[in-house]
Amino acid sequence: MIAEVFRLGFANIAAVGGGSGTSLTALRGIDRSLRETATYLTAVASVVAIIGLVYLFLRSKRGLALLAIRDNEAAAESQGIDVRGTKRGVYVVAAFGAGLVGALYFLGNLRISPDAAFSVNWTAFAIFMVVIGGIGRIEGPLVGALVFWGLNRLFSDYGTWYLIGLGAMAVIITIRFKQGLWGWLHQRTGWELFPTRRTVSLDPPAPAANSRPVPGGAAAATAGEDSPR
Repeated sequence: MIAEVFRLGFANIAAVGGGSGTSLTALRGIDRSLRETATYLTAVASVVAIIGLVYLFLRSKRGLALLAIRDNEAAAESQGIDVRGTKRGVYVVAAFGAGLVGALYFLGNLRISPDAAFSVNWTAFAIFMVVIGGIGRIEGPLVGALVFWGLNRLFSDYGTWYLIGLGAMAVIITIRFKQGLWGWLHQRTGWELFPTRRTVSLDPPAPAANSRPVPGGAAAATAGEDSPR
């Protein structure tokens, strides 16, 4: 809905070409190979930076707060977590990442139009990659993106049948592998490339080197405390 509102809005602005869009004429003077190399390296650097920042964020206190909000908003708010502010912050950061990806995509094409920039396919493909790869893990969308890229390279020329195949695959994986491909693999092998959960040891601390053992053990010490004087 929001994408459609923006599409209609930009389609009626003559300064950006209206419904037909506009070309990025300022970059035509740059050699094509140099432009493509720079775009590719920038995209790779952005992917690495985004994955690293997401991993560090999920390992921080704010990431723990976000996981608590995902599990139970009421319980998280009762513990002093700013639910609305945290959601707003995540939305802004995610929007910045999406804008960066869109800028790199259209930088390679040198042309942008409202129909292409605000197409519903962006949302559908993003949901497809997350569902296929697995929800709740960093590795899930990465696996889903690789699967989607492979399918797009091999079967995109089949047109409507290609889209039907993507939908059928999403339905089958949702029914058979409810946690996605990576979630299923993680359950069977325990593999985890980006561990975000911190393990807490519940073992009692080791006694100090100069401590003296209590005669009779812990039971005797307890009995001595409870015995009348």
